[in-house]
Formats: sequence, structure tokens, C-alpha cells
Amino acid sequence: METLAEIIKFINFSFSYSGSTTPILKNINLSIEEGDFVLLVGPSGCGKSTLLRCINGLIPHLYNGAYEGEVIVDGELVKNKNVNELATKVGFVFQNPENQIFMFSVEKDIVFGLENIGLERNEIDIRLKWVLHALGIEHLRYKPPYELSDGQKQRVAIAGVLAMKPKILILDEPTSLLDPRTALDFILLLGELNKKFGLTIIVVEHRIDLLTNVANKIIVLDKGEIVFKGLLKEIIKNKNLNLYGVGVPPVIALQNNLRDEDIIFDEVYLNVKDFAKEIKRRLI
Repeated sequence: METLAEIIKFINFSFSYSGSTTPILKNINLSIEEGDFVLLVGPSGCGKSTLLRCINGLIPHLYNGAYEGEVIVDGELVKNKNVNELATKVGFVFQNPENQIFMFSVEKDIVFGLENIGLERNEIDIRLKWVLHALGIEHLRYKPPYELSDGQKQRVAIAGVLAMKPKILILDEPTSLLDPRTALDFILLLGELNKKFGLTIIVVEHRIDLLTNVANKIIVLDKGEIVFKGLLKEIIKNKNLNLYGVGVPPVIALQNNLRDEDIIFDEVYLNVKDFAKEIKRRLI
């Protein structure tokens, strides 16, 4: 079986912001492999956003503080690379897409980063057409952002990031402004990008039921420390997750309760449809 390469690695890492004596991250040791789809969860203030800033280089280049240990992205030390260099490796999508969409048309927004790094016009056109097609937004190419729905704005924000062809895509609570149907469609799109292009994806999201079918790994933070990390199917069974502000999907909670009654399942069923099929199979 082929061993995948580590694309992100934290080694004995701790960080506290300038002016604070309390570390926001403490002794983080973590490896993320190429192609992983990681769900990052934990209570508010636990250090999730800080962890993301360490990956895209905002820490230590824009946020000062006590920086101990190492963060390695795609084989290079983050502290030795500037933010612009890291932007070609790590794409970041904000919670509110309007923070990233500011030009007069979708096309202009998507090519903004490409023009800033000095790509030739022909390469810009190739990437523009590719990303419009990949995200299914060709019909939005010439529209002004104010005419877009929230879901469309999220796709355009991702398009501008993907056009840079990063290996890693980070999203901080990307569904917080979306209705349930649009949120699900958006998460399924992320799953397609992960599988089709091999993107390593890290998502901070409270509505974890949306991600159980696309994420393969989970990291749980609490008070700046990693309390759980590993395969989602294994970690999601742990009944202590609710102690760390993790809302386990009802279908998982039901299976956990059934196990207490000695009703054992060979695997964890991450959605209602698959669980229903298993129950039906047992009843026949």
C-alpha cells in the first residue's frame, strides 16, 4: 500500500499572541497527508483559527508572538517563507465570501490574484476557463458580485483561490451564512474537489453532520491542545466528544446508544440512508 506524503506537519509547536502570556496553542504535534479532507472542530476560543493562520503563514509573518517549534508546509518551514509565497501553496476561504470578492465582475475577482503574481495573459485565460468549468460557474463570468446569491459568492471565492492552483485549501466555517440545502451542495462540491484534484482540504465547521460523508480525518482542539485526532469513522464514536463542544450527528449518537445495549455494528454509518439500509437488512 502506497504511503502518502505529509503535506503539513507541526512539531512541538506552541504559540501565544504578543501581549499575552497564555499560549493559544500548546505543544501541537500533527501530520496531515496529501489528499486528506480534515474536519477541525472544538469550542470557541480553543485555537482553531490560530492553527489555520500558522499553516497559511499569517503567523508569524503578520501576527506577532512567542513562536516555538516548527510548522512545515509542503516540505518547507513556514517561518522561512513569506505570505505571498505560501499563497501559491495554501488557499484560504473566509467565513464571509464578501471579504474576498471586491471587483466589478466575477471574472475580475478570479484573475486578481493571478495578475498580482505576474502570470502571462495566456496562462491567466487558461486558468480562468478551467476554474469556471470546475466549479460550474461559467454562466456567472461577467456578473457583478452584488447580483450573486450567498452560495454563488462562496463558489466565486473558492474559484479565486483555486485559480492559484494551491495544494491545500482551508475554509473557516464556510457554511455559516448558507441555508441547509445550499450548505450541503457546497460541502459536496468540496468533496468533489478533494477527490478529483487531490486537494488537501481543512474545514472548520460546527455543522459536522454536513461533512461526515466527505471528510476522512478529524482533529478536536480544546484549550489549545489536540485532544483527538485520526480517522473520522473512529473518533466520531467517542462519547466524550460532546465535552469539547462537538455536536455528534443524531444518527451517530443513536448508534452509540445502541452499542450500550449490546447492539453491535460492524462499522459506523455516517448518514441516515446507509444506517436505514443496515437496519432493514437485519430485519429481513
